[in-house]
Amino acid sequence: MKSITIILLTAALAAGCVTTTPPTAVHQPMTARPEPAHAIAPVNGAIYNVANSRPLFEDRRARFVGDTLTINIVEKTQASKISENKTERTQSVDASVPTVVGLPFKGVQGLSLTADDSNKFDGKGQNNSSNDFTGTITVTVIEVYPNGNLLVSGEKQIGLKEGEEFVRFSGVVNPNTITGANTVQSPQVADARIEYKANGFIDSAQVMGWLSRFFLTVLPF
Repeated sequence: MKSITIILLTAALAAGCVTTTPPTAVHQPMTARPEPAHAIAPVNGAIYNVANSRPLFEDRRARFVGDTLTINIVEKTQASKISENKTERTQSVDASVPTVVGLPFKGVQGLSLTADDSNKFDGKGQNNSSNDFTGTITVTVIEVYPNGNLLVSGEKQIGLKEGEEFVRFSGVVNPNTITGANTVQSPQVADARIEYKANGFIDSAQVMGWLSRFFLTVLPF
């Protein structure tokens, strides 16, 4: 028994010292290296390569795997829902046994029976949700689709005294929405996944323990 207590205490202390990265749902990987440059063919010359060339008159907008793109996160949503349900039922039953000469069970003749039943339900619900998220994050092109759209993904990690904060973003960008400054607004990104998570003892204190979650799941009340 003593050895089990020591093992549990050691595990608890180790869990308190280790900070884990919060799980994510954004597209993976969250960064990608540019494709290696092909060997320069002699016919292309000494400094010109057709495979990786960018004309001098083109800007530096993201086009290839490994290019970076700045996302201006401007998300604001608001939703409201109100519901009300009412049901009511009332039922009454009145019966009596008449007195008839010659019938058996004379002891129950002349008895009366009355039953009343009432059921009423009144339910109301209201839900208001508001979300406001603004910021900037630079992501990396991790895949170029056949139609030219760019799958981008990235993470920004901020270390604080009490823990770490993670800003993650991924989605599909239409190159036509990229500005000359190589930026795009988050509402213009398809399949956007935006996350803002953190770790540390402050966030851990707001999470219900596994034993409490177990009893909350199995207990019927």
